[in-house]
Amino acid sequence: MGEPIIRIEGLCKTFGAGDGAVEALKDIDLTVERGDIFGIIGLSGAGKSTLVRCMNLLEKPTTGRVVVNGRDLMSMSERELRRERQKISMIFQGFNLLMQRTSLENICFPLELQGVRREEARKKARDLLALVDLPDKADAYPVQLSGGQKQRIAIARALASDPEVILCDEATSALDPKTTQSILALLKKLNRELGVTVVVITHEMRVVEQICNRVAILDGGVIQETGLVSDVFSNPRTEAGRRLVLPDGDKIHVLPRNRLVRLVFNGSSASLPIISTLAIEQGIKLSVIEADTRSIGEKTFGSMVLGLPEDETEAARALIYLREIPGVTAEEVTEYVQ
Repeated sequence: MGEPIIRIEGLCKTFGAGDGAVEALKDIDLTVERGDIFGIIGLSGAGKSTLVRCMNLLEKPTTGRVVVNGRDLMSMSERELRRERQKISMIFQGFNLLMQRTSLENICFPLELQGVRREEARKKARDLLALVDLPDKADAYPVQLSGGQKQRIAIARALASDPEVILCDEATSALDPKTTQSILALLKKLNRELGVTVVVITHEMRVVEQICNRVAILDGGVIQETGLVSDVFSNPRTEAGRRLVLPDGDKIHVLPRNRLVRLVFNGSSASLPIISTLAIEQGIKLSVIEADTRSIGEKTFGSMVLGLPEDETEAARALIYLREIPGVTAEEVTEYVQ
């Protein structure tokens, strides 16, 4: 375990009161370690955005503790909290740029609020424009920028206060796939070169897969499971995890004539020619019903549903073989959607 930079303990958030009360977050315990790129993933309405806004107290929790750098934000005065928030920047899906200000002026804005001298602020803003690969956009207004460029300016603005944490609330949801790739690469670069901790809120698995090292799955306002991305995505332990990670959750949209087995394999085994090896070495032929693979870090992970032979003896031999492969979880599929 590394050094925690964010620690959330027993956090609950309720909107409204009485019969109309809605419990958005329920007893959340979560630790983000310094240097993490930590993903919080869940379907729409899971409570992700509420949780990230509680991390810097833009949304005040109903109960619980939010500890950043060993300091409890819930016990701070407004003045102390404003100072602490300078270390926790945030970027949003909608960019939130000031439309009447140029890119340079947008980046300078938080520095102005801190009382930084104009020339010093402008120099820093130009350095940040170079860091996000937009040195020639200093005088451009938001309306003149593409979506990806706007998000880069928003990231540069977030970096202006030298934060230790950047909170990203669906920061790539409004972007096309190619632009999303470039923004994720930029966040990874900032994490690596500046040592800034990044918390990514998203409903997109590919975002978590590409840049996060740890992940929490949020469902119905409750943390269902958390851990290394490779562990959680290669072998989800909860129904919420299976819905997000496995193709079509745990159910197969066919009614098979024979038994099915689902393989979930980690990066050490994903590239093994399992089907051809079984056919050549054991004389057992399997059919592929569904398959899904993905890259996480520098390894390949995935799951596959195979049709077992109709002959019970061959099916039993195939199961024994599959269950002996290191790093592979093999289990029979028992639920189907007709």
